[in-house]
Amino acid sequence: MKVTLTDQEDITVVEVVGDIDSKTAPEFERSARQATDQNEKIAIDLTAVEFMSSAGLRVLLMVYRNIKAQNGKVVLAGVSEDIQDVMSTTGFINFFTIVGTTGEALSILKQS
Repeated sequence: MKVTLTDQEDITVVEVVGDIDSKTAPEFERSARQATDQNEKIAIDLTAVEFMSSAGLRVLLMVYRNIKAQNGKVVLAGVSEDIQDVMSTTGFINFFTIVGTTGEALSILKQS
């Protein structure tokens, strides 16, 4: 798994490539914490993530809580149907705005 952080104005984009499981979740969490320390507007691009375990879901929940505490917003982009199904089953889907592309996520975050 590879995680890249980029800043676009007052928004941090977290791009994840590869599966998020118990082995890779700590790296995802480090990057996500860095992102939430930098900005209160976060776009997480999961287009290249085919699998996410409960460890990855836990990191997303941590991001949501940190951003909510800052009165910010997090938008997920490119979430696969399988991951959306798991998020729906666990109730996590209700915490996030989910869009198809990073461009859409940036557009939403710029308006907020």
